[in-house]
This record gives sequence, structure tokens and C-alpha cells, in this order.
Amino acid sequence: MITPDIESSTSTLSTAADEFGRIEARGIDYIPPGERHGNPRGLFFVWASANVNFLYVVLGGLLILFGLSLWQALAVIVIGNLFWAAIGLLAITGPVSGSPSGVINRSMFGVVGNRLNMALLNWPIFIAYEAVNLALGALAGFALADQLGFAANPPVKIAIVAVTAAITVTISVFGHATIVRMSGLFTVALTIVMVMLGVCVLNHADWGYVPPVEIAPAGWAVVATMTAGVTVIAAAPLSWGISADYARYLPADTSRLQVATWTALGGFVPAVLLGAVGVLAGTVIDMTDPQTALAEILPSWAYSAFLLFVVLGCMTNNILTMYSSGLCLQAIGVPLRRAVTVLIDGLLGVSLALYALFVTNFTDALSTTLELTVVLLGPAIAVYSADILLRRNRYDGAELNDVLPAGPFWFSRGWNIAGFSAIGAGAFTAALCVNTTPYQGPISAALDGADLSALVGPLVAVAVYVAMTRLLYPGHIVRGDVAA
Repeated sequence: MITPDIESSTSTLSTAADEFGRIEARGIDYIPPGERHGNPRGLFFVWASANVNFLYVVLGGLLILFGLSLWQALAVIVIGNLFWAAIGLLAITGPVSGSPSGVINRSMFGVVGNRLNMALLNWPIFIAYEAVNLALGALAGFALADQLGFAANPPVKIAIVAVTAAITVTISVFGHATIVRMSGLFTVALTIVMVMLGVCVLNHADWGYVPPVEIAPAGWAVVATMTAGVTVIAAAPLSWGISADYARYLPADTSRLQVATWTALGGFVPAVLLGAVGVLAGTVIDMTDPQTALAEILPSWAYSAFLLFVVLGCMTNNILTMYSSGLCLQAIGVPLRRAVTVLIDGLLGVSLALYALFVTNFTDALSTTLELTVVLLGPAIAVYSADILLRRNRYDGAELNDVLPAGPFWFSRGWNIAGFSAIGAGAFTAALCVNTTPYQGPISAALDGADLSALVGPLVAVAVYVAMTRLLYPGHIVRGDVAA
């Protein structure tokens, strides 16, 4: 007997259950074959629209502030964004299972354990990123209001946050089909402004830039600084371990290679290009406050367009974040429809954004979020990837929705000990290797500041997960064409 958590995976809905302009009927339940549709190429626009984002410009400029040279910083941008390949790999579980990542994670943590995993690891970070995006977009909105002659007093600022949040939440509530359809339009609009910004920056960039002696690392410190930079850049793709959410409506026989490739490219291409813009801008302006500093090299009309770009980019990024956050809340076990859980998450994100903007320091909030991403979500994505390889991407959506003790993903009293052991070991070793402003792990200190957390944490997590799965749950390993 199969007992789904929130919404019946055995109910019969027409393809209109996922239609543009209508609120999506499905939540975390299984998407049956009759409702599958779409093309993997569409995944490129879904991910590109969410990642043509000012945050990447900020991160690129941050590398120059670290003291790296132009070419060192550009190398870090490319290397850090290679982690998008892992997000592409995770996406292939969507079509074969017809389920979102929050449900597929039951195979790694167990039916009961996954609820705790979602509640403690995934959902809080979703809310934090919602707040970061809202705050970043709001700051640009405040500047745009000033540009247009409106006094950006507290009531105006709150109104700007409320309007941007309302638009974002509305699209997220409508759901998958609406997100997919609008992503193409968002990508085109954002790309036009991105190209404009890139041309302006290229016209001013100092291609012979050499960092000032007082901040330029030397010797081994160059390697240490570059590894720290890779960790910061890798934080962005590592925050997207929910790529199956947007591929689950594709037919089950959709090419895995195409799903992985279009997903990864949708994040990698804009992240690298915008990161490079940030690096080049940092050669001629102070990127400590990039939003304000860019006004020095942009015509006034272009600066206004740039501010709109920042606002829209933060909104499109948050559309995906809020949508998946709503699915995550359902996976925790909250017995509400997806549209309602998205609304709840949106309100929490707005509250946290207002706190970050008016009570605490926004830069500190951003830094903390990035640190959590690398230390916690890096090992989590590594475990997910290892599970895909162990099972050879064989996930049955109906079985994943079986939450009874006799179900295939009950493991040990509802807990997959291998998954939690791997996450714990990976996060612990990542914390030993991390190097951030408020905290430096002992391994990083022993290596004169090198930050290997983005590499060591995931590797340890994979090793522990594979070893313990083989020891405790050999029946969940697929060998050849026969399940063990």
C-alpha cells in the first residue's frame, strides 16, 4: 500500500494540472506519465533567468578585493562555477522519478530522517537566501528611487520590499509551468542589460591591472587566497541542490545528458560572464560598494537600467528559491497545499530581509549565508550525487511516496544512518578546512590560510556514504542490470 505525504500521487489530474497562468495543482507528489511535458532545452532558460544576477558581479569584485590579479580572479571564477556540473547531475533524478528533490532525498536519509534533514539543513538556508535576494534587490530599488527623485525614506523602502516580494511570491505560487514560460522572457530582458553593463565595463577595464602591494598575496598566500575565492564562488551553485524540482515534469525517457547539460549551462554561463564583469569592474573602481561605484563608469540612463537589472535579477532568482522552499516545507510534513507553503515562506523571507536591511549588517548576513552553504550543502550535494551513482539513477516515484514502515525507504526505523553519518563527517571536515573572516578552521590555519572546504567536505561525505551504504544497506545498490 502506498500512502503519500501531502497530495495523492495516485489521483488523476489532466495535463492542465501544470499550465501557464493557472496555479499548479501538484506539490511534492509523484507526476504521472500523462502529465509529463516539456523539453530539456527549457531548463537552460529556467536556470539562466535565475542566475543572470547581480550577486555574481559582487562576488567577482570581491576577488579583486582579496588581492588577486585579473587573471587569477578570472581563473577562480571558472573553477568555482564548475560545481554547476553537480547541479546538472542532480537534475537527472527529476524525470525518472517524477518527484522533487525533497522527496528523492528520502533515499539518502529515510522517510523520517528526511523530514529532519529538510527542517534543519535545507529549509532554513532557503529562507536565508530568499532574504539575501530580497535585500539585495531592495537596495537597488532604494537607489533607483533616489535616481528618479523619490526620497527613499522608511515607508518607501518598506513599500519597495513589499512590491518586489509580492510579484515574486505570486509567480512562485502559480508554479512550474508559469515559471518555465516566463523564464525565457526574463532571460532575454536580463541578458540585454547584462550585455550593456558588460560593454560599459569592458570600455573602462584595466587589462594590465596589478593589485596594490599592500593587499597582493605572495608565494603560498596566492594559492591560499585563490582557494578561499573558489569556496566563495562555489557557494552559489552549491545552494541549488534542488534542480530535480524543475525537471520532474519532463517525460521519464528524456535524455539524461541533455537534462544535466542544459541545467548546468543555465547556471554556469551567466555566473561566469557576470563574475568576469565584476572582476573587470574591480580593476577600475572600488568594489567595496559595487552598486554605488558602478555609477562612476555608467551613463546615468545606463545606471538606471542597471538598477532595474539588479531588482529583476534578484526577483527571478527568488522565484525558484521560494518555489522550492514551498516544496521543502511540504517534505518536512506540513499538511498544506504547495501554494500555501510558498506564501508562508515568502512572508518569512520578507521578515528576515527587513531585519537584514534595517536592523543588522547586510554584508554580514550575506557572508554567513555563503559560509553555511559551503560547509553544509556541499556535503549534502555530494551525498545526493553518490546516491545517484550507486542506484544508477533508478528512482521509482511511487516507491518514494511510500511512507509506511514496510516501505523501501524506511531503512532503520525511518532513518538512513549512512546519509546522516556522511553529512556529519563531511560538514565537520569542511569546518576544519574553511577560512572566513569570523572563523578559520585548524587545517586551514596549518595550510597558511588555504580553504579546501569546498573540496574536502564533499569528498569525505562521499567516502563515508558509499562505505556505510555498502555495509548497512547493500540492497539499495544497483549492480549491472540487477538490483542487489
